Amino acid sequence: MSRARLDHPLSRFRLAAALLGVIILYGITGYMLIDGWDLLDAFYMVIITISTVGYTEIHPQSAAGRIFTSTLIVTGVATMLYGFGVFAETLADNAFGKYRRERKLERSLNHLRDHFILCGYGRIGTEIVAEFEDHKVPYAVIDQTEEAVGRLRAEGRLHIEGDASSEDLLKQAGIERARGLISAVDSDERAVYIVLAARALNPNLYIIARAGRPESIRRLELAGATRTISPYRMAGHRIAELAVRPALVDVLDTLHHAEAGIGVEELLVGSGMAAIGKTIAQAGLLDAPAAKLLALRRRDGTLHVDPSPDLQLEEGDLLIALGSEAQLERSASLIT
Repeated sequence: MSRARLDHPLSRFRLAAALLGVIILYGITGYMLIDGWDLLDAFYMVIITISTVGYTEIHPQSAAGRIFTSTLIVTGVATMLYGFGVFAETLADNAFGKYRRERKLERSLNHLRDHFILCGYGRIGTEIVAEFEDHKVPYAVIDQTEEAVGRLRAEGRLHIEGDASSEDLLKQAGIERARGLISAVDSDERAVYIVLAARALNPNLYIIARAGRPESIRRLELAGATRTISPYRMAGHRIAELAVRPALVDVLDTLHHAEAGIGVEELLVGSGMAAIGKTIAQAGLLDAPAAKLLALRRRDGTLHVDPSPDLQLEEGDLLIALGSEAQLERSASLIT
């Protein structure tokens, strides 16, 4: 079930305000009909009666008027007490603070562009967020478990509370503007629903799904996942690589995190970019200030390792480049 949006705290006083209005109208009408008072005197008498300030009567009252005043005191004071109770409950719940946080989150979500939507903030989701923070990648997290939501609030993460398979919540997270979605929930069945909902809302979205069981990989791919990851298979592969080729793994880690000032980056040739139709040499990607071009992958999956200078760039090409931050920025500027 998706999270219901918080109403403004003042909406809690709607019933109390309506009852108070009825009581005031009831009192004014009664004093004007029973004792013949004018509108201002009747209104003033109603106010001092239901507020219990203890002023004397502004005009002598008949027996019927005093009986009417007694009914006004009971109903009016009860309504005022009810209103004070609602006010106290609102303060105790910190409703105004929660509402301000809700609106701040909503504004932040509306400003997200080219971001990732992370579904699930468990052990894997926490690590993903840490990587996003290191690489300054914009993201929004969706989770419904009390423990995860508590951590997200305490850490000040941009998040939405609720079921990630809800189309309303995915739209609230800006799925139409998102760069991709990552399903890191611990249930393969829920992951399938999340992928189906995401693919229906954005057919071109890049979707990565975690598969807890090997047999779930095929189901997630059929549901629309672009890539499916098995943490246990990946961990086994990683451990084996560390055992057989530890130096190679260390070098790749260093390049991935750019710890030595050199990193590997993906450069996408998008629609309308200046490099489309040019060869790699003509685009300047082989010049000294640019990063080393390691590979080029076509949209259809064709891979060119150490691509030829005469290879023509096309829309959707993905370039893998190696170099310093300045060199990578230079290469990115050459294709835009």
